[in-house]
Amino acid sequence: MNAAHHFADWDSPSPTPVIATSAAAQTALGIGAPALAPINAADKRIVNGQADINQLAPFKYPWAWEFFLKANRNHWTPLEISMAQDVHDYHHKLTAAERHVFENVLAYLTTSDILAMRNIGLAVMEKMSAPELQIYQARQVYEEALHTWTYQHCIESLGLDQQEIYNRYRVVPEIHGKIALANRRLEKVLRSDFDLTDRANLHEFALSYFFFAVIFEGCWFYNGFTPVFALQRRGLMKGSAEQLQYIMRDEVLHCAFGIRVVRELLKEEGLALDPQALRQLWDEAEAAENAYAGYILREPILGYNAELHVQQFRFIANRRARQVGIEEPFPGAENVLPWLDEQANLRKEKNFFETRVTEYQTGGALAWD
Repeated sequence: MNAAHHFADWDSPSPTPVIATSAAAQTALGIGAPALAPINAADKRIVNGQADINQLAPFKYPWAWEFFLKANRNHWTPLEISMAQDVHDYHHKLTAAERHVFENVLAYLTTSDILAMRNIGLAVMEKMSAPELQIYQARQVYEEALHTWTYQHCIESLGLDQQEIYNRYRVVPEIHGKIALANRRLEKVLRSDFDLTDRANLHEFALSYFFFAVIFEGCWFYNGFTPVFALQRRGLMKGSAEQLQYIMRDEVLHCAFGIRVVRELLKEEGLALDPQALRQLWDEAEAAENAYAGYILREPILGYNAELHVQQFRFIANRRARQVGIEEPFPGAENVLPWLDEQANLRKEKNFFETRVTEYQTGGALAWD
């Protein structure tokens, strides 16, 4: 066989023989089966929906798709922000009390975002029966992983003992208390066989999701970055604080989405959250936050202390309650840190010589009231 003949054979393969498909195989493949009825978008539901989970549009919840689009306009990575000045600040400018605050904030946050990622992926996303809801939550799972990378990047950049930092949520009671409370409040709905057609289970799911979206993300996370922002306002740890600003902007969207889901779910299912159960939830969350603040701020730092931290938690909790449409848990709580909301409204163009040029959108700058 000459070369020309060889390549001719390569370019023109012999016809593939047709293999007959058995009747059993045709049945398994659905060949010959009657067509399915079309889906009506109005039949979609937050949970327990009977529509096709694979059929995205038309949307019943167009606001969920808008959240997905906003989240993608907020894209960023921790490598875009220089940590060089933070390394110098941490080792040469921070006091022992300030290092204690900074390290323990990172220790708490990095564990919390892993917990959040698992809760969305395992407990919430699979139970949502409208694809536009699931698609935003898929993005949310990615963002929680991105946030975890960001904390790890900060910890590694500063040369901290990673094993010691990552173990603090286990060995420090005040940090462990918040994680343990979250696990207890979320563990039931993590089960894939948790039947939401049962009204008691449906209420448990709504209460669990309320805790996650409104308290865990909307209060604990929103308030949790504040000690580092207090350092940033004095010109310290600015790289880390900028990273937390991007995370906070993501969390603003997470919380807003969760609040919208809770409100729609309660309306759609004719469900009301039990006031006594809500009161217990708020009280537990406040007690855990109070203990945590007392530990990380056992020595006040300039411009910030444990009392301010807890007062701001109460103020934010009242705001979240109003957004859901329920009674404020801490009447009369004041906004003692009015500058905190500014951190969610980040708008920056990066310096070309410091990092890549990026114009960030302001999708996370939502009107909360």
